[in-house]
Amino acid sequence: MTMKRFAVLLIVALSLAACGFQLRGVVNLPFESLYVEGGGNPELAAEIGRAIRSGTETRLTDKAADAQAVLQVQGAAREKRILALSGAGRVREYELIYRVGFRLLDKEGRDLIATQPIELRRAILYDDAQVLAKEQEEALLYRDMQNDALGQLMRRLAKAKLQPEDVSTQR
Repeated sequence: MTMKRFAVLLIVALSLAACGFQLRGVVNLPFESLYVEGGGNPELAAEIGRAIRSGTETRLTDKAADAQAVLQVQGAAREKRILALSGAGRVREYELIYRVGFRLLDKEGRDLIATQPIELRRAILYDDAQVLAKEQEEALLYRDMQNDALGQLMRRLAKAKLQPEDVSTQR
């Protein structure tokens, strides 16, 4: 019986390894120091700072002049659209949209990553009888979308390429 379990576990482990699966680890950013400009959204800038401090070896600076790269967060926006109405004209479903724009510059002001939006969408069912519960669910979905956007932002930052003269000054 234990031999069968071992064989099944071995097959599962080998199949996961064969498909390229790996746990997310530390994100390696291609620059040693980074300055984050909040763009009018200090909460999001603080979340980005926490993610960089906890998940990378990149040092955050207090001034753009001291950083090898500058991340400009160009704001985050939330939107709520009606997706479906009941026969009586009441809202049955909403679509929640979360947008974040960002740009990454080197210390000379050249684009490493041109202005890019990150847009996430979620659908939420709505019931007039559960207004408070649906408000809490909406807040949780927005928080989840912010975390997803932060993950996408970190992966995009990891793919940025420094200009050749920046690499030579880094050593």
